[in-house]
Amino acid sequence: MKKIILSFLALGAHFIYSQETNIGDALRYGVESLNGTARYRAMGGAFGAVGGDLSSLNVNPAGSSIFNNNQAAVSATSFNIYNNANYFGTSVKSNDNTLDINQLGAVFVFKDQSAKSGWNKFTLGLNYEKVSHLDNTINSKGTNPFHSMGDYFLNKAQGIDVSYLETQPGESIGSLYNYLGENYNFDAQQAMLGYQGYVFDEDTSTSATNDYWTNVPTGGNYYHRNSITSKGYNGKFTANISGSYMDRLYIGMNLNFMFTDYTRTSSLYESNNNLPYSSGNTLLAAQFDNQLYTYGSGFSMNFGTIYKLKNNSRIGFSYETPTWYRLNDELTQRLQTLKTDGTTESNINVNPGLTNVYPTYKIQTPSKLTGSFAYVFGKNALLSIDYIYKDYAKTKFKPTNDGLYNYLNNSIKNVLSDNYELRLGGEYKIKQWSLRAGYRFEQSPYKNDYVMGDLSAYSGGLGYNFGGSRLDLSYTNEHRNYNQYLLTSGLNDSARIRNYNNNVTLTYVINF
Repeated sequence: MKKIILSFLALGAHFIYSQETNIGDALRYGVESLNGTARYRAMGGAFGAVGGDLSSLNVNPAGSSIFNNNQAAVSATSFNIYNNANYFGTSVKSNDNTLDINQLGAVFVFKDQSAKSGWNKFTLGLNYEKVSHLDNTINSKGTNPFHSMGDYFLNKAQGIDVSYLETQPGESIGSLYNYLGENYNFDAQQAMLGYQGYVFDEDTSTSATNDYWTNVPTGGNYYHRNSITSKGYNGKFTANISGSYMDRLYIGMNLNFMFTDYTRTSSLYESNNNLPYSSGNTLLAAQFDNQLYTYGSGFSMNFGTIYKLKNNSRIGFSYETPTWYRLNDELTQRLQTLKTDGTTESNINVNPGLTNVYPTYKIQTPSKLTGSFAYVFGKNALLSIDYIYKDYAKTKFKPTNDGLYNYLNNSIKNVLSDNYELRLGGEYKIKQWSLRAGYRFEQSPYKNDYVMGDLSAYSGGLGYNFGGSRLDLSYTNEHRNYNQYLLTSGLNDSARIRNYNNNVTLTYVINF
C-alpha cells in the first residue's frame, strides 16, 4: 500500500527516472583535446590563419581554400596517458596505451582561373577526427582520516521511509531496485543498496521510520582503494565548403556531425580496523562497483575567413556555434559488503542484475571564437598564433525545466567561467624536410582552477616530402592537474591527479 501511495507522490512531485549527472559529464564534451594530423599537432594546432591542412578545418573552415591540389590524409596516433594519483599522502601511478586511427579525410579543389567574378577556387572537404580520446586508467588508494563510503549511502537515505528499502514477500532485489528507479528516483536506489548491504540500519530508538544510523564504526582511518577505467571517444565528421576570392580572401563553412561512445567502470573498496559496535551489525568492508555507458550524437557549425595582407601576413577569424548533443546513459551497479553481528561474519552481495536505461537528455557546449595571425617567410618558413575564447558558464543541460538539470545549470554558472586558449606554431623547410614546433596553453574552465588546472603542451615534429606525397611525424606532451572525486556526496574527498599525455602521430598525405 505504501508503495502505491509513493507512486502518486512521485508523480505529484514530478520525480523522474534520473541518473546522477554532474558538471564533469558536460566538460567531457566541452573541453576538447588537440588531435588531428601530425603537422597540425606538431605546430600546436595554430592553423587559424595558415590553412592547407585537413585538421586546420576544425579551427577555420576557410583553410581548405589554401590547398592548391586535391589531397587526402590518414593519421595514426599512439596515445600514452600517465596519471599520478595522490590520496591523503599515498601516490599511485597508472598508465594507459592505445594505438588508433584518429584522422582520415580528403579535400577536393576546383579551380577557375578565368572567373570574371574573382572567385577563382572552390573546395569541398570531408574529414573525420577523434576530437577526444577517452581511454584512461586512474588508480588511487590511501587512508581517509575523516569520511567513509557509508556516508554516501546514509545521505541518500535521508527522508525515505524504511518500507521502501525492504523487499516484500516474493520480491527480489532486482525487482525492488527497478521499482524504485521507475517510481521514485536514483537516490532511492542508492539508499536501498546501502540498506540491503547493511551499510546502515533503521534507528529503532525513535518512532520515526526514516531515521537511520550507520553500521560503519566511527573513529576515522578508512582505507580506500579506487579504480576507474574509461574507454571510448568523441568523434567528429566534418563536411566543408570554401571559396577563394582573387587568392586573397578565403571564406568557408563546416557542418560538424559529432558522435560519442564512452564506458566508465569504477570500483571503490573500503575497509577499517575500528572497534566494532557492542551490539547490532558492524560493517567491516565494502566494495561499490559502477559501470556507466554513454552514447549519442551532436551537431555544430563553423564559419571562418582568412585574408592575405600585402606583407606576407595573414589574419583569420572563425566562429563555431555551440554543439548540441543528444545523449543516452545506461548504468549498472553492485554493492558487496562484509559485516559482523558480533559473533558471525557474513558476505553480502547486493546485485540487482539490471541496467538502468535513462531518458535521452541534451548538453549544449559553449560556442568558440578564434582570432589568428600568421607570417609566411617565402616558401621556407612560417610562424602562426591563435587565440581562442570560450565561455564554459554557458554550458547547459536540457530539458531546462527538469529539476536536476536546472540545478546543474545554476551550479555551472557559479563554478565555471570563460577562458582562453593560446596556440603558437612554427615550421621551417630544408629542401624536402620540414621541421616543426608548437606550444599550447589552455586556461582552466573552472573559476577555482584547483578543481581542474590549466593545461600546458609542447610539441615538435618533422616531415619529408616525396613530391606527390608526404610523411609527417609529431610528438606532443601535455600536462594538467585536477581532482578526482571518489563519490559525489558523503565521501566527497578527492584524489589529486597529475596527468601527462605523451602522444606520437604519424600521417601519410597524398596529392591526387
